[in-house]
Amino acid sequence: MCVSSEDIQVIISLQINERGFPGNDRAVCLLLFWLGAFRRETAVSPADFALYFLPDQGSSLLQWRKAISRGEACLGLIYFTRSNFIMEDALVRVVDLCKVYNPGENEVRALDHVNLEIHKGEFVAIIGQSGSGKSTFMNMLGCLDVPTSGKYYLNGTDVSTMKDNDLSVVRNKEIGFIFQGFNLIANLTALENVELPLIYRGIDRKTRRKLAVESLKKVGLERRMDHKPNEMSGGQQQRVAIARAIAARPPVILADEPTGNLDSASSREIMEILKGMHRSGETLILITHDNGIAAQARRVVRIMDGKIESDTINEEFVEEA
Repeated sequence: MCVSSEDIQVIISLQINERGFPGNDRAVCLLLFWLGAFRRETAVSPADFALYFLPDQGSSLLQWRKAISRGEACLGLIYFTRSNFIMEDALVRVVDLCKVYNPGENEVRALDHVNLEIHKGEFVAIIGQSGSGKSTFMNMLGCLDVPTSGKYYLNGTDVSTMKDNDLSVVRNKEIGFIFQGFNLIANLTALENVELPLIYRGIDRKTRRKLAVESLKKVGLERRMDHKPNEMSGGQQQRVAIARAIAARPPVILADEPTGNLDSASSREIMEILKGMHRSGETLILITHDNGIAAQARRVVRIMDGKIESDTINEEFVEEA
């Protein structure tokens, strides 16, 4: 497929948002259009986009979004649907997902035909109040449960019909979990807690020790590696949990109310760590009921009555260097 300059002009005339990406479930490819890009020639193939539009930055959506945040966007965005081409597959893709409890006359639709895509490098907050369906959705995204109907593709694999044993393998390799309650082993040190999931992945002792040490240093706990949970504050325990989540370098980090058990100062520290992870290219999905926490993410998805009520880009989000 080639895209002519006339095609581009039509798309630009339907410009969506010159400083962010729209929350459209059908969106597959959202590309930054740079001023003067079409002075060179009149037809551009998909393979040309990385060099043609961003010669100094590569081709990831994360880098494009950083460029937008720095004010380097110029004319607008090019928006292609599935009928065109896929520049970058969604890391998380949920299609018509439903979760029904007590099917029949008294059924409860915890999730009602949900559609969502999350791409590599995104920082997405999923927010909803009690009973909204957000916890059920978190369980689906974390491969802790399977849907009644619909599809869930994680890193290109359909996990929606997998059995428990297969799901446990997926969870171990594809997802790093950060829980509200830390979930640390009381009689293990910080270092040993971070190493534990790596043992289940079959990583050799030398490598897992190296990965665990690196992860604890990233969260500022290089001097607390030999401390057990009862010797650390709540904020420090959550930092251990973050180190544990990122040690194996999984494609997705899923944080369930990560500041829920922390005081305001510790909450700010944890959110700064999460934002730093986003800046380094991690894909973060944050589950919360707190508007203040959700407002610190790049993209905010609101869920109500089992449906996605809104999916928006946070215009106040600042991509720090």
